[in-house]
Amino acid sequence: MQKANNREGWKVGFTLGKFAPLHKGHQYLIEQALEQVDHLILMIYGCPDLIDVSLERRAGWIQALYPQIEIILAPDGPMEIGDTPEIHRMHEDYIGHRLAGRSITHFFSSEFYGDHISRFLNAVDCRVDEARAMVPVSATMIRNDPFANRQWLHPLVYKDLIKKVVFLGAPSTGKTTLASELAARLNTCWMPEYGREYWEQHQVDRRLTPFQLLEIAEGHLVREEGLLEDSNGFLFVDTNALTTWHFARYYHGNALPELERMAEQSTDRYDIVFLCGDDIPYDDSWDRSGEVNRAQFQTEIEKELIKRKVQYTLLTGSLEDRVRQVLEKLGVNNSGHEADDE
Repeated sequence: MQKANNREGWKVGFTLGKFAPLHKGHQYLIEQALEQVDHLILMIYGCPDLIDVSLERRAGWIQALYPQIEIILAPDGPMEIGDTPEIHRMHEDYIGHRLAGRSITHFFSSEFYGDHISRFLNAVDCRVDEARAMVPVSATMIRNDPFANRQWLHPLVYKDLIKKVVFLGAPSTGKTTLASELAARLNTCWMPEYGREYWEQHQVDRRLTPFQLLEIAEGHLVREEGLLEDSNGFLFVDTNALTTWHFARYYHGNALPELERMAEQSTDRYDIVFLCGDDIPYDDSWDRSGEVNRAQFQTEIEKELIKRKVQYTLLTGSLEDRVRQVLEKLGVNNSGHEADDE
């Protein structure tokens, strides 16, 4: 929202925080503030050491849910926390600088600093659920176990806390086996290749039309989005729109513009990309077109990843070898906990 000029008699509220992540306690405070003022300004501090979500993305959550709010990004705001005169002055100086003389009538918080900041701003000290009685949650609780506390998060927020991990590769390179195995070990969800299911139901003479291939990419994405809300830390995905784009080019020499667009968007959608190597025995099932074709398809996929500048990790060896390689890349052990640094 654009900066609003203070009008005579207007109640202008101000609040601040890291929102790492935004949770329903924050939302309760924001909504209480919106009911009491004509305009609300919200300052978001940078905190790269707390959460692996950018300042801009955290602002995006709030802007999407409360478009009427004016947001001030504070990437260089003070990181020190404490109830000392020195720390008080540090935050007051920064807030005063960023507000640049704008008049604030109400300061909203759920913390001890409501006292000194409201006095500094000459504003009403509005404490909201300071005892956490209305919404018994904290950002620390959520960061420690997002899955167990996901009821306190808006789906828009929770989805951004899930790392999307995609497995690419030619047919019969172990993508499905690996995705399902990792999901079982880490107690989370995995997204099967929707194209296989669709192909079995709709293929005619082992072929699909360009529009059907687009439907595969769209259907896969819808199902993938739906699984994010029930995932625990990671969502393991068996192929994506780039794979469907490859099939379109293989069958028809080109892809529909909508599928081209989805393939391009897929290059930035996933947090981690693995390319499953073709160094395992070929499983010659009825829906596949041969080991020679697998080798050619694998080469084309790798070339395309390089061309599109997609960072990926090549997985080789047995299933257990590949599981180990993935877990090392993710920085977790078999129980789903972050691996300890030695």
